[in-house]
Amino acid sequence: MFALNFQSPNHEKLLISRIKNCTIRLGDIRDSYPESSVVWITFGKRFSPKTKLYPAIVDKVCIKKFSQLNAGDLDHQNPEIKTVEELITFFENIYERSITPNDTVTVIYFSEILE
Repeated sequence: MFALNFQSPNHEKLLISRIKNCTIRLGDIRDSYPESSVVWITFGKRFSPKTKLYPAIVDKVCIKKFSQLNAGDLDHQNPEIKTVEELITFFENIYERSITPNDTVTVIYFSEILE
């Protein structure tokens, strides 16, 4: 089983409250997260222990350019981020590199699996 790991404390809060059901990742990583696959939603810094939050199923995977992201993508990723420009700034801080509206992202929608 794969994991979708999140590092931002804000994302942890959104995941625990079940507000966040989408992640946008830099690059084309669709082969790592095929639709209908089961993943663990986890939280933790890179190279550190992770907290397992819940299992989820990957509902939908889309490859887009930053400039093609829509309001729904942004809202499900993080309701506090309202524009593509804000998301690019957020990603530049995470990835510590320059990002343009033409850069490719993978949009992954997921749903919690209830037991």
